[in-house]
Amino acid sequence: MRTCGRRRHGCRPQALARRTDTVWVDILGGGDEVSTIFFLDGPDARNTLLLRDLPATDAVGSWTAHTLLRVFPTAFRWTAGLLSLQELAQLIPDPTPPTAPPPPLAIDTALIAALTEDGRSTYSELARRAGTTALTARRRLDALVRGQTVRLATEVDLALLGAYTEALLWIAVRPGALHEAARTLSGHPHVRFCAATTGPANLVVALATADLDTLYAFLTDAVGSLDGITAIDTTPLLATVKRTGLIRH
Repeated sequence: MRTCGRRRHGCRPQALARRTDTVWVDILGGGDEVSTIFFLDGPDARNTLLLRDLPATDAVGSWTAHTLLRVFPTAFRWTAGLLSLQELAQLIPDPTPPTAPPPPLAIDTALIAALTEDGRSTYSELARRAGTTALTARRRLDALVRGQTVRLATEVDLALLGAYTEALLWIAVRPGALHEAARTLSGHPHVRFCAATTGPANLVVALATADLDTLYAFLTDAVGSLDGITAIDTTPLLATVKRTGLIRH
């Protein structure tokens, strides 16, 4: 279960980053507002977070929570527009289309936990953590990747790519135009993440641009040209505490 939350009034982002169920933790424009994406293990974990953990945390003054209904996969291949189609193809050596997610096995949790700690772990190291053989670990990991149960991501300092301005866009789209708007925006070179969500804004977009002028051009040209957009809330990102499951120090 994927949940996106916006928290205000003194919430400590480092405490959120240390939680194993957070993937993104960003400090937003006002300085006392934090945006977090959780991967929660079902309704019980969601209810524990919203009904027990957050109310019991003095530093949290208020929050809003939304469920990510669909994450659009084009954003998982974000390249900032820096790679040609040929270069991108070289990074995807196996053109085999995705398969259906495989039924869960007992070793999956150990394999995923080991990869989360060190994405460069060898198959022998994964096998030791999961209590199996290197061949079994390799075959199982291949099945999890093909079924998109596990996605591989590279996290880089965006400033090295010339992107110095980041923002979250909360976009309200008419339901009939939502899928097309999300599909179009998720393929834009400035869009790092795009998902349909519950709440008054039904589309959330994470954006990385070179500067404020480029951000303005994206809002007027890429978003402004789409049909069905009724409102947009643009929130600058001041700092990143955790991204793709990795804490930034």
